[in-house]
Amino acid sequence: MNHLWDQILEKLKEKVPSHSYRVWIEPTKVLSITDTVIELGTPNNFYETWFHDNYLSYIKDLLKQLTNRPYELIFKSGAVPEPLEKIIQQEAALPHASTTPASISVQVSQPKFQGPDVLNPKYTFENFVVGTSNQFCHAAAYAASEQPGGSYNPLFVFGGVGLGKTHLLNAIGNHIQQKHPGYRVCYIASERFMNELINCMRYEKMDQFRKKYRDQCDVLLMDDIQFIAGKDRTQEEFFHTFNTLHSSRKQIVVTSDKFPKDIKGLEERLRTRFEWGLIADIQPPEMETRIAILKNKAEGDDIYLPDDVAIYLATHIKSNVRELEGSLIRIGAFASLTGMEVTVDLAKDVLKNVIQQKSVSISLDDIQKNVSTFYNVKIIDLKSKKKIKILSHPRQVAMYLCRKYTQKSFPEIGKFFGGKDHSTVMHAVRKISQMATEDPVFKKDLDSIERIVESQNY
Repeated sequence: MNHLWDQILEKLKEKVPSHSYRVWIEPTKVLSITDTVIELGTPNNFYETWFHDNYLSYIKDLLKQLTNRPYELIFKSGAVPEPLEKIIQQEAALPHASTTPASISVQVSQPKFQGPDVLNPKYTFENFVVGTSNQFCHAAAYAASEQPGGSYNPLFVFGGVGLGKTHLLNAIGNHIQQKHPGYRVCYIASERFMNELINCMRYEKMDQFRKKYRDQCDVLLMDDIQFIAGKDRTQEEFFHTFNTLHSSRKQIVVTSDKFPKDIKGLEERLRTRFEWGLIADIQPPEMETRIAILKNKAEGDDIYLPDDVAIYLATHIKSNVRELEGSLIRIGAFASLTGMEVTVDLAKDVLKNVIQQKSVSISLDDIQKNVSTFYNVKIIDLKSKKKIKILSHPRQVAMYLCRKYTQKSFPEIGKFFGGKDHSTVMHAVRKISQMATEDPVFKKDLDSIERIVESQNY
């Protein structure tokens, strides 16, 4: 009769994702089979719950098709060894583990149920420097903290490393706790969410886990949601947690380094839920914002920062705010310990291993040439007064890039585009910045053009 169960397993292999099959079905063994009952041994009660929630009715239908009679499935918890190592390997082997090995720590040695991560009180809206690159994201985060569970629920914040996602996530939590002292804010990294899940499965504390994240949580703030991609059990638990909180109008905010549709291994049902609310993109800061960030950090940490040093740092460190602030701290510490004055020469010496000295020779001509090639238009048309969309859009993109990659003023750029007024250039920069934030398809085009510009001129 075991042959009957082998047939069921073959059907399940076709339907169940390979990861789920290895982790949840393989450890379950047949203990006995009669004409109407199949007794299955499982490592713990959670396996029975998983079968009931996912494939019990499907298995019963298969049995009836194969035998032409109804079957009952009985589960015996603890009848087979628990494959803990397999669960750990499958759920904790993150796709990006090579980039963040120190951040992964699966704790299964003790049945201790941990509290949420602690919000950083230094990360507030007041000390978050707002610029064109992050203005929309900042506004969305603030609105979500003002009215938790309102229009911007869920809020999905995505952007590159070191651009301020964690700062905004903490700022939301701090603001809500200040404005609504009674709200229970749960801030946690996705890796820790997964670790707690594994720990609670191991010690059969799933009721406590679900109570913590569903019943005792008014605001869920989860950082780096991309790390649960490919982790079927973790995604399933988060899915049900999401549904419970959202249906109760509890605020959910998650961050990621990618747009939801670009996260490989993320289940479609989670993607669609992230799109229910608002998706906000945070971009690398432009020159003016980078300088403002440096000035703000220097003031807060009591570091003397001359304007020329700020410009030097902002010119050479463009895409990572964390690296930008870290470089300032390094210069400030060196100057304090040696008694030397903070100068550009000192910055060059201290950061010689951090900043790759590049010969930057991007010109307005280079940008116009690359943009005209990408959009298949003539350079002379970029400088013309024609306002048809097929020309005005590439022209605005070129103006935006001229402002980003050169030190030219708005009037100088306008002059180079056939004598356009400075206000026209300012409008173009604002419009392209907004489009890059709101339109992921255009953002990919813009990224492609920027890569072309940088690769050909650095």
